[in-house]
Amino acid sequence: MVKFAMATLGCKVNQYESAGIIEELTKKGLSMVPFNTKADIYIVNTCTVTGKTDYQSRQLIRRANRVNPGASIIVTGCYAQIAPNELAGLAGVRAVVGMEGKENIPFTIKELIKGTHKIITSDISLKKNYSGLSASKFPGHTRAFLKIQDGCNAFCSYCIIPYARGRSRSLPENDVIKQIRDLNNAGYREIVLTGIHLGIYGHDLSPFTNFLNLLRKIEDADIIERLRISSIEPVEITDGLINHIKNSRVICRHLHIPLQSGDDRILKLMKRNYNTHQFRSRIEKIIDAVPEIAIGMDVMVGFPGEGEKEFNNTRDFIEGIPLAYLHVFPYSKRPGTEASQLPDQVDESIKKERGKILRDMGKKKRMEFNERFIGKKLSVLVENARDRETGFMKGFSDNYIPVLIPVSDVSMSNHIVKVRAESLTGGKILGRKPINF
Repeated sequence: MVKFAMATLGCKVNQYESAGIIEELTKKGLSMVPFNTKADIYIVNTCTVTGKTDYQSRQLIRRANRVNPGASIIVTGCYAQIAPNELAGLAGVRAVVGMEGKENIPFTIKELIKGTHKIITSDISLKKNYSGLSASKFPGHTRAFLKIQDGCNAFCSYCIIPYARGRSRSLPENDVIKQIRDLNNAGYREIVLTGIHLGIYGHDLSPFTNFLNLLRKIEDADIIERLRISSIEPVEITDGLINHIKNSRVICRHLHIPLQSGDDRILKLMKRNYNTHQFRSRIEKIIDAVPEIAIGMDVMVGFPGEGEKEFNNTRDFIEGIPLAYLHVFPYSKRPGTEASQLPDQVDESIKKERGKILRDMGKKKRMEFNERFIGKKLSVLVENARDRETGFMKGFSDNYIPVLIPVSDVSMSNHIVKVRAESLTGGKILGRKPINF
């Protein structure tokens, strides 16, 4: 039996696509083994959002070649789309497959490994129709992901992803409904809707639709217990969307909204389509409508031209917003983007220092948000694995609070239970024995 191993870097969309590749390969009779063990074929699904992820991708390729120098390594994903020749030159690489060819890996793997340094890429900017592997199994995950959109039309000055994934393309509404129903029938109680530019879902479809229309159709179909929205741009969180989340029976009280900077001049250089006043106003509307919602944010430090004044503006802006958590990352110079040509590039040591300041702020915000719920009831999807430190069952509330349940009853796994939050331990809520299980 042919053995394969797979490693995935990057976003939930990449994770979803890897799950689809794994599913198809196992259907064809291949056996999956851990990535650090000997395999006949290694597949590395890469990310290129930062220089660090490029480096991590190359390290995974080198690791696979060390474990089995005779294996065939297939490299795919965003980095493969952007720099195929660079990756083709690494030892052990037999094929570099761009974004459009990713879906064909399970069907053409024998042909791919016959030749050496074969590059299969195309001009992704010309791709107009949604296509790709679907996944119905997510080993190790209690919740399922569903990719409903690919590509991005924004072209922020720092971002390479539109060049790696092309223009926005959407999965038709009827297909979304069918896949949610199938995932629910397979036993998943929560589905995370994912995409590269989720908020413009449906704008490319005929007839035209949008993300809110899709959410309404999912709600009306009554086919899933919990629906979680992944990252969505602030200007795409409309009043209608906020109102729908407020009144929904299934949508989790959780939004992840990229801020990137709390300084208007930097936002303009980034080519973001909002300013800090608009962003704050949107957050205030969301919280007024759904007071217990968890709002997470992405913020970038060290963008070209970010001096002490601009960084302090960002720090003060974030301090004034009631966040649940914060993702902080340093600006990474991406060749081919507008920002890579900007003057006043920031020193790496300064990026590191600023990153630590904001990460510490994010930890404080997380603790403050979680503490608000002591004494309240929380709806928790219980995961399959227990907490390593305590042995308790664990899970996440609908508003994305990590919860420990002081029981070891594995029959609770993959159930949504109500618990009362009693205390905070190590950043996690300790919940009293489930009220309704």
